[in-house]
Amino acid sequence: MPMCGYGVILNRTRLRALGKASCSYSMESSGETIIHEGKASVIFPSANQVFYNPVQEFNRDLTCAVITEFARLHLQQKGINIVVPGEREEQKLVVNLSETGEDKMNSSPENNFIPTTAGVGLPCPEGLRVLEGLAASGLRSIRFAREVPGLHSVVANDFSASAVELIKRNIEHNDVGNLVTASYSDARMVMYNRTGARDRFDVIDLDPYGSPSMFLDAAVQSVSEGGLLCITCTDMAVLAGNSGETCYSKYGAMSIKSKYCHEMALRILLHSLDLRANCYQRYIVPLLCVSVDFYIRVFVRVFTGQAKVKMCASKQALVYNCVGCGTYHLQRMGKATSHGNNMKYSPATGPPVTSNCEFCHQRHQLGGPIWAESLHDKDFVKCILSALELNPKRFNTSERIQGVLSMATEELSDVPLYYTLDNLSSIIRCNTPSLLQFRSALLHAGHRVSLSHACKNALKTDAPPSVIWDIMRCWEKQNPIKRERLSETCPAFHILSKEPSIEANFDIREDANPKSRKQGLKRFQENPEANWGPKARAKAGGGISTALSDKRKQHQNKRKNISSADESHLKSFPCKKFKEGSCELGDNCRYSHNPPDETQEESLTTKDGAPS
Repeated sequence: MPMCGYGVILNRTRLRALGKASCSYSMESSGETIIHEGKASVIFPSANQVFYNPVQEFNRDLTCAVITEFARLHLQQKGINIVVPGEREEQKLVVNLSETGEDKMNSSPENNFIPTTAGVGLPCPEGLRVLEGLAASGLRSIRFAREVPGLHSVVANDFSASAVELIKRNIEHNDVGNLVTASYSDARMVMYNRTGARDRFDVIDLDPYGSPSMFLDAAVQSVSEGGLLCITCTDMAVLAGNSGETCYSKYGAMSIKSKYCHEMALRILLHSLDLRANCYQRYIVPLLCVSVDFYIRVFVRVFTGQAKVKMCASKQALVYNCVGCGTYHLQRMGKATSHGNNMKYSPATGPPVTSNCEFCHQRHQLGGPIWAESLHDKDFVKCILSALELNPKRFNTSERIQGVLSMATEELSDVPLYYTLDNLSSIIRCNTPSLLQFRSALLHAGHRVSLSHACKNALKTDAPPSVIWDIMRCWEKQNPIKRERLSETCPAFHILSKEPSIEANFDIREDANPKSRKQGLKRFQENPEANWGPKARAKAGGGISTALSDKRKQHQNKRKNISSADESHLKSFPCKKFKEGSCELGDNCRYSHNPPDETQEESLTTKDGAPS
């Protein structure tokens, strides 16, 4: 089966709609379509068969921004400065790329010699070796070549012959043959063949349709020391709790339905990456992890070190989630204790909860393991934001990148998961306090609080659940509900039956409103167009499946509108209710009321004589 990217039917009507978006298109006299995005333009043979999703432009822009900063930091250590077109000249802060994986901010080193420079579109001998494992049309690889400086080479791979031919055409069309090479192979084999220390890729980008789980083992082995993995998951139904057993089979963790499911999806993917890296004495350091639109995207570095790998068990945690009130507790998988210069590793103790929730007396679900450490390297994210300020018109989605990354820098890095304000109010069946009121109450109580980029009304806080419910009890006292209507089994009855142990203060504090919210940054974008989510899967032969919107129309009410002609074949089956003497439809019954003959009787029994 071809392991290409998003196979999408993009008809002429939708192409015209792209004129309203940031990308553009043109129609050639030959009937071919050319999509323009960033500095690249890609050719498609037909307007009705285009491997392109305009909503993913944010994903590609963000990836170019991240790899650009990674190239800057990577080459700075070798005395090479990168040149980004349109970027104002200012002294930059760089991250120390030490093998310990601990990124620290340092000023650009001043040397007695004039450092060499690396620009866009020219191979750099000391530059990054990039692999796009599932390239489809090759748009992403071509954008790397035309927009990211400091590259040594880019391999655009796909396991579809038609896709590879399209990649070759687009490489020639964009005149990037000096940097980009097309490859026809299974992405896993490309990576497994480059696991030697000198052959590894510095950057590996995987953006498959659905789950990347089958590629993760090869990816963690074939990325260089301190190299960058850029991975997308679109199987959010699995990661968000609709199919926990499938999530376990793919990622080694149970997902659960919860209000924090989108952040938990990120942490499940990071757990899976770290677990697979640990098999080879390697470990991950997340740089940036985001949940946007219909997918999650993680950027992590991979290092080698036996001592650091021993710490990984203490970075994972199980999640106890109450099915009644949504209260959650984390249980670390391991414990690392410092004894001078030595570390002692032991199993964690627990569990942190009793069999029933202490607040609503209902049972717990067990999810995970998940990554329980920070999702972002805030110093690295600030480098990206700094570069955007120097070159604000570099990307069409710069405003959204700035909004999402600004929220990432504001998040509490040591607080996994979050509560949602509307769900807390729904549990005790009262009206919802404003975001600033609830944040102020937590701050007045002496706790930290932040928003989350993964959910618009999320609250990340280090306050224990008892404090959160005490604040909600105080809010209910100011905005009383009719308690006599509460059932004795509902969570609200048990939560409100206890008096609050603190007196919440809902007076608005100045620091309750985060900076990104004050500035009105574009943090959460509206739906860009109809049917804008993940598109139909590419066919095995390299073609494109029917659009999801057309498939929905085809199957609409297929079980309700059954014609009489479709029911004629049912007369060959005996009516079970007639045999029992309980069918009241008579001749109007769609099944047969005639007694079966001997042949039919034999066909309705199994070999041992039992009814089939």
